[in-house]
Amino acid sequence: MTRKYSTTSVATTLSASINTTATSMTVAAGTGAALMGGVSLAAGNVDSFAVALDVDTQNEEIVWITQVATDTFTISRGQAGTGTAGVSGIAHTAGATVKHVLTGDDATFFTAGVATANAAIPKALVTAKGDIVGATASGVPDNLAVGTDGQVLTADAAATMGIKWSTPFSPSLVLNAQTGTTYTAVSTDANKLVTLNNASAITVTIPNGVFTVGQQINFLQLGAGQVTFQGDGTSTIVSNPGVKTRAQYSIATIVCIATNTFLLTGDITA
Repeated sequence: MTRKYSTTSVATTLSASINTTATSMTVAAGTGAALMGGVSLAAGNVDSFAVALDVDTQNEEIVWITQVATDTFTISRGQAGTGTAGVSGIAHTAGATVKHVLTGDDATFFTAGVATANAAIPKALVTAKGDIVGATASGVPDNLAVGTDGQVLTADAAATMGIKWSTPFSPSLVLNAQTGTTYTAVSTDANKLVTLNNASAITVTIPNGVFTVGQQINFLQLGAGQVTFQGDGTSTIVSNPGVKTRAQYSIATIVCIATNTFLLTGDITA
């Protein structure tokens, strides 16, 4: 039976007395809807609405309202430790207070639910500096942790997740130092800085079929030799105003913007 609750229920009174075994009660005329406070009960006694009769007196009894017919209610007697549960209750006279209440049973149910949910959540087991999460549920390790310096994520080898990222992450820009007068970019140059250091002019070729859309390469004219960028005959370089670095220490970036098409941008000149 699903319990229903209302924050707008208005207390009322019995219009007639009920004995210890009555299974229905009638409240003051026109007050039934206010007592229910907007709550509707599904047919078949699958929902209940808790009210107390003779509230805060020695005759207080908790009953479940299970059906509503205007001001008359079908009730289940002696609930939440009052009377004999579901069988008999306490006699109440006309005028007895009828009020929607939160019972001890409700609080117990809530407490038990919280405890159950809490127990079902794996707890962190921090054993060393750097650990983020170390959890074990039902005996199955499922650690997610930062281990030694540089490790981003390590999952227990026995975990069903099967994740193990142990390659150190570094924010440093990787350099590829070149000192010749010609250079052809390679796939491993993606997201790196290629330094070009020669006193004479340098030609950099961007080949086709090597880079994918979105990849980029940074180039630095480290020496006095001006750098000119070109395709390999099937790849295309687009730029403005030109395809050369402007001066020593100029930086230019090649971005693959379409298959075998590259944008040259940065400190460049014609």
